[in-house]
Amino acid sequence: MKPFRLSVLIYLTLVFLSGVVVGVLAHRFYTMQAVKAKAGPPSSEDMRRQYVEDLRTRLKLRDEQLLRLTEILDGARDRFHEMRKKWAPDVRAIQEEQTQKIRGILDEAQRAEYEKMRQERDQRRHRGGPGPGPGPGRRP
Repeated sequence: MKPFRLSVLIYLTLVFLSGVVVGVLAHRFYTMQAVKAKAGPPSSEDMRRQYVEDLRTRLKLRDEQLLRLTEILDGARDRFHEMRKKWAPDVRAIQEEQTQKIRGILDEAQRAEYEKMRQERDQRRHRGGPGPGPGPGRRP
């Protein structure tokens, strides 16, 4: 009868330990915070929302202060957009000059591959995917 008791004891111990392991794993998954999966950098609106929330909670802003803060941020955003519009032609000219100079140092095969790379980058930019250059929500 002793071998039978030993095997029962081993099986009960294994069942108990497996329950502990399942319990620990279940608790870990239950308490794990969900991760917000998002490709690429946060949008300017996401960053603004987070900035306003940080100011609101840390500085304990009142409603009228939040309203005034929104006005200030809107005004600054509008001024940045105007500045970008004013500088956009100059930026595009510099970019085009850079592209022409790069083309000038490449041989025919390299030039073809370079054009292919530029097209891929432009497609990623329009889709808002990762890659060199401005990200989603940003202008070149």
